[in-house]
Amino acid sequence: MAGAESGRPPAPGEGVKPFTPEKAQEIVMSLQQPAVFCNMVGDWPALHWNVKYLSVMLDGKTIQFRLGLKTVDLVPQFETRCSYVEATLEEFLAWSCGQPSCLSGPFSCYDSSKYWAYADYKYIARIFEDKPEIFQDIRWSDFGFPGRSGKESTLWIGSEGANTPCHLDSYGCNLVLQVEGRKRWHLFPPGDTSFLYPTRIPYEESSVFSKVSVANPDLKHFPKFRNATAHVVTLSPGQVLLVPRHWWHYVESIDPITISINSWIELDADHEARVEEAITRMLVCAIKSAENPSDGDLWLNPTEVEATSHEMNLQYLNQAVSAYIKCQKTSVSEQAHSSSTGAEQRTGASCKRKRREVGCEPDGCRLLTHGFDFSTSKAEELQKIPFGPHLIQVLPQPQEMGSMGAVAVESDGRDLPCENEGEHIGKLRRRRKELVMSNDCEMPAHQMDSDSSPCTSQTALSTNDLLDCLVNPHVINLVARLLLERTGV
Repeated sequence: MAGAESGRPPAPGEGVKPFTPEKAQEIVMSLQQPAVFCNMVGDWPALHWNVKYLSVMLDGKTIQFRLGLKTVDLVPQFETRCSYVEATLEEFLAWSCGQPSCLSGPFSCYDSSKYWAYADYKYIARIFEDKPEIFQDIRWSDFGFPGRSGKESTLWIGSEGANTPCHLDSYGCNLVLQVEGRKRWHLFPPGDTSFLYPTRIPYEESSVFSKVSVANPDLKHFPKFRNATAHVVTLSPGQVLLVPRHWWHYVESIDPITISINSWIELDADHEARVEEAITRMLVCAIKSAENPSDGDLWLNPTEVEATSHEMNLQYLNQAVSAYIKCQKTSVSEQAHSSSTGAEQRTGASCKRKRREVGCEPDGCRLLTHGFDFSTSKAEELQKIPFGPHLIQVLPQPQEMGSMGAVAVESDGRDLPCENEGEHIGKLRRRRKELVMSNDCEMPAHQMDSDSSPCTSQTALSTNDLLDCLVNPHVINLVARLLLERTGV
């Protein structure tokens, strides 16, 4: 409309979008490999959300920034190893630009040439609770999710080098809009889980971390990482990345300022995953809370704030099981009233347990998977995915490069043939509480304690060694299935 009124040709995104909402949703819910949507958000007001604009909207409100060293260690820089400050976006912008005014203030102890800062995982509904009109700047309805806006999204603002440790999300699939600057994504398929050495220490609900420092892997201690298949892509402004369920990802900012917005799309498979998460929470909290607190093991991610009681964890587990059973009964009821052709229901229409990926046995011993039906009809349907200039596959890097070549081999967005509920949102986690951080200028110890560091020779097994085995995704999945069998499901 704007282009027609001004007499100029419509800019990309102002005209007809390459996919209808229905087709975009079909792709999101069925595609089991990462892909980049182009030319789908050109008319979204959120594309104008630069730091200056957001600072005006926040009107002096402070938000929490996580600070880490730019040096790349053999040990992942988990959130427990970072420092935190409360600052305004104006202070962040001045610091990231190296302005002299930053000699005082929250960032004064951190040299921007040595440190990065990240305001990550900020619920838009919370930080802009007094400006709900801004929610409509984000229109996930274009991807087939009517009513989903900024209210169900999170905001990420970082400086160059800011990164998220390699992990997978237990719930949902992920849609990520790049707004400003570029981010490089290193993605690994669910089948590579054992190559990534999963761990739940530090513990964070719905996040399974990798012990491997993807940017600088320690192949002596993690030799199986050589077998991992990295899919690397650089996401540019105006592009939307689809991260399918249970794909591992390490994300790093490669421009001076980066801004992105994401929303996790709920899936039927989340019901079973929530039971597994509840079991994991019970085991981790019970065992780590019983350990001597003077050991100094930073096992709880700052986002979790505190270890919940055994009673609360048991209640959480029962709620998750009840929700799973309710969904199963609903599914059975729907199937009883469906016709004989009902077996060809679309992905996501039923809560029924799906078949697992190829190579996974029905006895429950499986790797973390996408959770969708790999029937012949579904395979044929996936072959019809309209890859092209508007939907770019994130392909694996050449096998001979190995994981060590992840940084060098990538699909840079500049080269792509395209242009540029309140508390129950995001990854469906429990409510995140604000962490009260010290004003101390000193970083936590950059060497992990003996429980967590792969580089420390151990003369005896630690609590974390036991936990790594007990809460391994394979084990937790088997326990969850045995537990659900007791319910008669």
